[in-house]
Amino acid sequence: MTVTNKNLFNLDELSGYEVAENYSDVRGWNVKDANNRSIGKVDHLLVNKAAECVVYLDVEIDAALIEEGHNVYQNRVSAGVHEFLNKEGENHLIIPIGMATIDTQNKSVSTDQIDTLTFAKAKRFRKGDAIDFEYELNLIRHYRGDDTIHSSSRVDGFYEREEFKK
Repeated sequence: MTVTNKNLFNLDELSGYEVAENYSDVRGWNVKDANNRSIGKVDHLLVNKAAECVVYLDVEIDAALIEEGHNVYQNRVSAGVHEFLNKEGENHLIIPIGMATIDTQNKSVSTDQIDTLTFAKAKRFRKGDAIDFEYELNLIRHYRGDDTIHSSSRVDGFYEREEFKK
């Protein structure tokens, strides 16, 4: 990913930012897909400073999910939302906070909007990589199955989308 204007920051790298009192710190919690299947664990909370809130969960995904999605990259898709070619070591992906449900009793996170196959085919990144806006936009398109989601290649107003509302 290219870094032009850093848009997202790990919560723990920002001084003066912390999980609000009335919210759970979900780092380390298991993440399940729409079919209640485990996909990984929350590694970081990603903040957009302009929005002044957590907008994504950074999830370290299970090796089994990587293996399950491995063969889908052999054939190129000709139309519609495309599949991504992931490299070895790319074992993280992000989930918009508005697409996640927090279960404090079981200390887990789930999404009823994204299934395992969609996660397996998602573009991943290496821990610590900077995430650019193009990646964010492409991932939202992938999760929604909608390549018509338009952006003026600007971040302004992007985090007002339903995917980021909690």
